[in-house]
Amino acid sequence: MRLLLVEDDVMVASGIKLGLTDAGYAVDWVGSAERAEEVLRTEVFDIAVIDIGLPQMDGLELTRRLRRPEMANPALPVLILTARDALSDRVQGLDLGADDYMVKPYELPELLARLRALLRRSQAATSAVLSFGPIELDTANRRAYARRNGQEVTIELGPREWTVMEYLLINAPKPASKDKLLQALTGWDKEITPNAVEVYISRLRSKLEPHGVALRSIRGFGYRLELRSPEGQ
Repeated sequence: MRLLLVEDDVMVASGIKLGLTDAGYAVDWVGSAERAEEVLRTEVFDIAVIDIGLPQMDGLELTRRLRRPEMANPALPVLILTARDALSDRVQGLDLGADDYMVKPYELPELLARLRALLRRSQAATSAVLSFGPIELDTANRRAYARRNGQEVTIELGPREWTVMEYLLINAPKPASKDKLLQALTGWDKEITPNAVEVYISRLRSKLEPHGVALRSIRGFGYRLELRSPEGQ
């Protein structure tokens, strides 16, 4: 999942980015609302974490502006972080378009749980478990497994394999675009080529096919999960 972090405090931003990256997010960080507004006009993210106390334009005004139709994704889920604990600030943030609100200091596990909840809501999913056929992805506990003969068989996934698998399951049975997968795998500080996506797709194929799930390439677009007979059956 690609996340935009808007935070002017470098030390705070570094800590948040590290925690989110370890959790599997591709995190892009900007230090001002002005820069965030510029980026959001042209680039697509899955979710944004915005601090209120930004220099010049604050996070509340940014939240209001990113809902404009000229933005790349006016429906972008937004979680506001702030040291302000007043009820009026929370109400104003939610009224201006924020989807959730956390007061500093906060614990990383709660932040991650709130982000997962917002993403499920934006994807019209009600469960923390994504599934396709026998394959299940438990996003809360970061477990991937297949159900075969009444038992769970663990599927070991690296961080980027997890990201690709998550997008494929969110889109299933429709195909997921290669461009979207590429965006989900990398932030501004990393370069991943389209060929790298094919590497992760190849790895996933070898892990899914024994469980009866195939990864079909859609020429000129991307990839789609399909059911097939498991090996040995």
